[in-house]
Formats: sequence, structure tokens, C-alpha cells
Amino acid sequence: MDRRLTPANARVAAAHLRGKVDAPRYVHGTEKMVAVPLADLLSAPHGRRERQLLLGERVTMYEERAGWAFVQAEKDGYVGYLQFDQLEERRPATHWIIARASHLYPEPDFKSHESMSLSMGSQFRVIGETRGFWETPLGYIPKPHLAPLDKLARDPIEVAERYLGVPYLWGGNSIWGIDCSGLVQAACYGCGIPCPGDSDMQEAGLGRALTDDAKLRRGDLLFWKGHVALVAGRGQILHANAYNMAVAYEDQDAAIERIAAQNGGPVTARRRLPLVRKPE
Repeated sequence: MDRRLTPANARVAAAHLRGKVDAPRYVHGTEKMVAVPLADLLSAPHGRRERQLLLGERVTMYEERAGWAFVQAEKDGYVGYLQFDQLEERRPATHWIIARASHLYPEPDFKSHESMSLSMGSQFRVIGETRGFWETPLGYIPKPHLAPLDKLARDPIEVAERYLGVPYLWGGNSIWGIDCSGLVQAACYGCGIPCPGDSDMQEAGLGRALTDDAKLRRGDLLFWKGHVALVAGRGQILHANAYNMAVAYEDQDAAIERIAAQNGGPVTARRRLPLVRKPE
């Protein structure tokens, strides 16, 4: 089993893994949600960052020990450790941030001092509206920045473009830092397409495989060992990469040549995302 997707450690395992993995204790878990703007999902307490979770994202917590929560993210099944105080009881969300970034205000006044900075993709429950703001249990968010969860884009590239210039960050999933697989996941989720968290998982099962001679189109994916990029069309790709240390456009052929010259190897796969759901 893939460690990244298997909710089991040396002390506890998810109840549905009984008979599949050995564990001293099997539990059903507790539903929680992320209570801070950005939380690092770690490989172990005080370990390295694997992925990141945004405010309002839902997890199942299987263990709380010494201030750390062993969790599995609902959106992609990724398993890891969060600080326990970064979680709270789950509340239903109705809206999410669709702007590149936003702020939460303590009152419906853009001149008031913001109480929180927010990344695109953060989720909230709207309980009212007033003077150009949506009201949430945490405060007020400008109306243009928030939309119902079922308001989806149709073009993954359009979503990915909102991250242009965001600095490259290994394991990043926000507008403060993002990596190649995080960008692809954000682009997919913005269009309602389920997407794994890491590029090898995406290469193994996201969309459908294309032949080496297939004509690429906007929104297709190119994979290298340990890297993925979105085909933007007109001979360009869009990717979060360590060459630019940012999300950037790059000439497709030049990028393939550069990556090979830097011992990144050849393109290992080409894949096409599923059709995006039409808006109602």
C-alpha cells in the first residue's frame, strides 16, 4: 500500500483497513476541518512537508498525540500529521475563494483591519450578506472573491493562470507557494475534476493516456520523472518549476530540451484530463 494514502501508523489504523494492515488499534476517526489559513501536512510530527491544506478543508483524524493529529485529507486521500490546534470541529461549507487571494474582515468595511489573509480555494459557510460582503462565522469576505462551491471553471489553464508568479515551494498548495503537482491539482479542482496530490499519482491515473504522437491540446498534461506541466497551447506549457522558482509559462520544446539537458530525462507520459462539467 502507498504510505501516502494509507491511514495507518505504528499505533492506530483506520477501521476499514482491518485485515489489510496490522495495527494495535482500529478506529473510525473523527471528522475535522482546517481552522487556519494554511497548514503543512507533514510526514511525521516535526517531519518534512508533504502537502498543504487550506482553511475549511476537511480531514478525518485517526489519532491525537502530544499535540499532533494523524489525519487523512478528504479531497485526495493524502495522509500525514497536522498540529492539533490547527483543526476544529467540522462545519458544512457553502462557498470558496475563487479570487487569487482575499482577506477576512471583522466587519463589513474594507477599511477595517483585516483579520486573516486567504488563498484561493479556502472554504467557508456563508450565513448572510451585507454591503458588498458575504458574512461567515469567522468574519466578512468581499462578494467578488467568494462563490458557491458548485461554481466551477471550464478551463484548467484559466484556473492555473491565477497562480502566475506564485513562488515555487516544494509541497506547496497555496498562493504563497506551490509546486508542480499542487498547481495541477488546483487547476483540476477549480473545474471539479478529482486529482491526486503528487505527480507520480497524477501520471498513474489522472485522465487518460495519450500516445507519443498524439496532437496535444490546451489543458493536456506532460510528465517527466518527478515533474508535471500543463499544456497551455500555442507551443507553451504552464508549470510551477524550480528553474523559474515560480509558476511561469515556458516554450514547450525549449522546456523539454532544457529538462533533458539538466538530467531530468525525457517526457514520460502525456495525459488528457476528463471533460469539464458544463455549468448549469
